[in-house]
Amino acid sequence: MSDEAETIDIDPIWTTSRTARQIYALSEVEKDIARLLHLAASSISLLTLPQTDGPDDNLPEGEERSEQFVLEVSEYFERLDSIQNAIRSSLAHIRHARIAPSAINAPPPGFIPPSLGVGLPQNGTDDVKRLRGLQEERIARDAWQGILTALTRLKASATKEFDPSTSLEE
Repeated sequence: MSDEAETIDIDPIWTTSRTARQIYALSEVEKDIARLLHLAASSISLLTLPQTDGPDDNLPEGEERSEQFVLEVSEYFERLDSIQNAIRSSLAHIRHARIAPSAINAPPPGFIPPSLGVGLPQNGTDDVKRLRGLQEERIARDAWQGILTALTRLKASATKEFDPSTSLEE
């Protein structure tokens, strides 16, 4: 049922092509990896002795602790399996699309990706732009190009209307 709720919340841009769906799936893998790390940390916390628990840890006691550990580890391995499947699916898509390895550029040395995914390289220091991913950057670029084209056409038609030399020739 949660899958149905997730598909409703997906931006339509991510359903336009198979590649867009694969990119969206990889962004979900990124979120799953974060959840996987959280599950690993909480599982390790459950393995520690109850005497070492902090007052704000809110960890269960006794037999409940073992049951919670089993639940967390089970979810950990389910999540790990889904990550593996998604990465294999993405690799199969890349192979099927016959994308040359040289077309996939490695980031520059020392590059630290933003938390919302890798986007286009930025020359400026605008934090808002840095938070957008590649798909969002392309949409923004296309929108600005469309605005520029429309304004150019508008200016050309306005110049044609008000230029007396062109009105005499017609």
